[in-house]
Amino acid sequence: MNASSDENAAKGGVTSVDSKPAAKAITHPLKRARALPSATELKGIWKQRIGAARIAWGRLTEDELLQIEGHEQKLSGLIQQRYAITRDEAAKQVRAFFSKHRP
Repeated sequence: MNASSDENAAKGGVTSVDSKPAAKAITHPLKRARALPSATELKGIWKQRIGAARIAWGRLTEDELLQIEGHEQKLSGLIQQRYAITRDEAAKQVRAFFSKHRP
């Protein structure tokens, strides 16, 4: 701030703020956003994760995990029921599982 803006602020006036122009985001021309996987690809990814899910939740059968098809809410509901835990705890476990086993 300079002396004239200090005097303006002392009188209760509005002071101007020095602002720099916003920098534009630079994206690499060869890097593109990944496309979302198709439903078939998601089912394939889930089938690969079933082994890890069986290790995490041994009381769930492979058939149950296949029927869930990777749906987080269905999985947390089944975990809640089978392990007699709260909905929040089951959802927390499922979120942790999916964040750990990202494709």
